[in-house]
Amino acid sequence: MRDEPQSLTLAGGRLAALAWGDPEAPTWLALHGWLDNAASFSRLAPRLVAARHIRLVALDLPGHGVSAPRPEGTDYALWDNCHAVLDALDELGLAAAPLLGHSMGAGVACLMAAAVPERVERLMLIDGIGSLTTPAEEAAQQLRKGLLGHRRPSSPSPRYPDAATALAARVAGGVTPIDAATAEPLVARNLEPTADGRVRLRTDGRLLRPSLVRLSPEQSRAMLNSIEAPTLLVEGEAGILGRRAHAEQARQALRGLERRVLPGGHHLHLEPDAVAAVATAILAWWATPDESQRVQEAP
Repeated sequence: MRDEPQSLTLAGGRLAALAWGDPEAPTWLALHGWLDNAASFSRLAPRLVAARHIRLVALDLPGHGVSAPRPEGTDYALWDNCHAVLDALDELGLAAAPLLGHSMGAGVACLMAAAVPERVERLMLIDGIGSLTTPAEEAAQQLRKGLLGHRRPSSPSPRYPDAATALAARVAGGVTPIDAATAEPLVARNLEPTADGRVRLRTDGRLLRPSLVRLSPEQSRAMLNSIEAPTLLVEGEAGILGRRAHAEQARQALRGLERRVLPGGHHLHLEPDAVAAVATAILAWWATPDESQRVQEAP
């Protein structure tokens, strides 16, 4: 497997990406989770590229990784990421492409498939489906929380004496459980040196502000119900979906969904011990019946 990706700059320098595989091969576009970056796919992409003649391009969404932050005075609404996806598709010369999304990236992929289905060939979702929601009767409270949060100054990006300390902080303070081996590629891409010899996170602190507005549960389910693209959902046994009510409702809303539940946590596609099973599940779902049998029987 060719593990080393090519670095890309897209959308007039606003977006950064990592690409694996032959530039002339059919392209899959990958979208990472909240506060992660393109390195989220650094263990999965080489396996997919080695098994199929594809190119996988993983974006740093705005404010994440090496991509530029959004302009001052603008929000980081989930649906704004659809513009980044459309910009990337346009610059890569793709009328449409399969979308591979993890967590928040899965939510963005679902919005794309619902709103601009002509640009989405297939959906591959990893431990995420649909978007975070706010019940309609709580919309005013959500707006209040967002307005007050946006008026507070952003905290400066955390600084650490070295990369090892930054990695330990991610492991200790992550929103979902993650170990050092899994988090290392994410942290490495997210660090930049400072003039005093330390390192700091590139992530835009404004990403931590509360959303001004969210879709209601009914709106989110309607979005999912409108999706016609073939869709695979790969979940971690210890991930964030499971038998939770919102996840059950989302899965029921997305017609034709195929679901696989595999050992691993929320970042199972990046976990060294879980990634091979994730790749096998994706390749088997994508393959023709004859190809699927060979994938499942491969050592």
